[in-house]
Amino acid sequence: MVDFELSEDLSLLKATAKEFADKELAPNAGIWDKEETFPQEAIDKAAAMGFLAVTIPEAYGGTQIGNLGACVLLEEINRGCASTGVTISVHNSLFCSPVVKFGTPEQKEQYLPKMATGEWLGAYCLSEAGAGSDAAGLRCMAKKDGDDWILDGSKMWITSGSKADVFIVFARTGEHRTRGISAFIVEKAYEGFSVGKKEEKLGIRASPTTEILFDNCRVPGSNLLGEEGEGFKIALDTLDGGRLGIASQSLGIAQACLEASVRYANEREQFGRPIAKFQAIQWKIADMATELDAARLLTWRAAWKRDKGLPVTKESAMAKLFASRLANRAAREAVQIHGGAGYTREFPVERYMRDARITEIYEGATDIQRLVIARATLS
Repeated sequence: MVDFELSEDLSLLKATAKEFADKELAPNAGIWDKEETFPQEAIDKAAAMGFLAVTIPEAYGGTQIGNLGACVLLEEINRGCASTGVTISVHNSLFCSPVVKFGTPEQKEQYLPKMATGEWLGAYCLSEAGAGSDAAGLRCMAKKDGDDWILDGSKMWITSGSKADVFIVFARTGEHRTRGISAFIVEKAYEGFSVGKKEEKLGIRASPTTEILFDNCRVPGSNLLGEEGEGFKIALDTLDGGRLGIASQSLGIAQACLEASVRYANEREQFGRPIAKFQAIQWKIADMATELDAARLLTWRAAWKRDKGLPVTKESAMAKLFASRLANRAAREAVQIHGGAGYTREFPVERYMRDARITEIYEGATDIQRLVIARATLS
């Protein structure tokens, strides 16, 4: 029979992450959001607790709790602060995971121990101004120069762009649309690397999103990730895991919306009784709770399959699609339940609504998830 119970280790991880989110993140998230301040101290504490090492093998200092463990962790972190959550998610799923899966022994030895301790923070450079949903349309170039590669071009919308120490960068090394793309590990200290403009955003404002520029950036040949021409394959495989991270972020935001709505509905009185006594409010709460459970099960199923080494392109797209749409619905309903108060910064639900919006956009927009699911189903 299917076992819906978390293991003892994962239950402990969930409790630990919840306590961390309640004490370190939730009380400060509103301030970080307002001031657009990167939560460096919180990231350092998260690193000390092993939260930046969940996809790294123990041999390199990681905890290797797997994809399901990462989802459990990220839901709780994002319940407290979505900006901190996306920082941890990108580091684990979009940088560490592909290095673990496709990296050489030398690359793993060089980078993973630093990533596990939080000494270095990782980021992922795929999107460009003209290559968002159409990732294969990227134009950033990499040309051979002796044993090295020279990168030229720019990347857009890079999470943690101004704070990360090392990046996985996808660049064109051949003319073929997909097989002409390769992946590279690029350190911020490399000559020709620079951080461009910082975006002014609607939500997740404590997570810096920037442009990354390459101007004759010299990258050692040993920093090619995987084989030449395998970049697009690596990008798609990595996004399968990254989408589970965003699904988990969506779960965390939706859970925060539900908890805030229940709390406010029991406290707020109208017509002589708490608004929780009104059926209209009860139905909103009921739908929110039901859809949250459904989204969680979709996400955990996909994570479980990925831990088994099974293909999860369709399943991770389903989880991300359903969970991200739920986060947005839950946020709207939470603001509605709070009424006029929900439209002010006095309550966190207005931030939840702004943070939720991005979950339907990055790491594959909603319509792209539908496209992936439809293709898999029709085939």
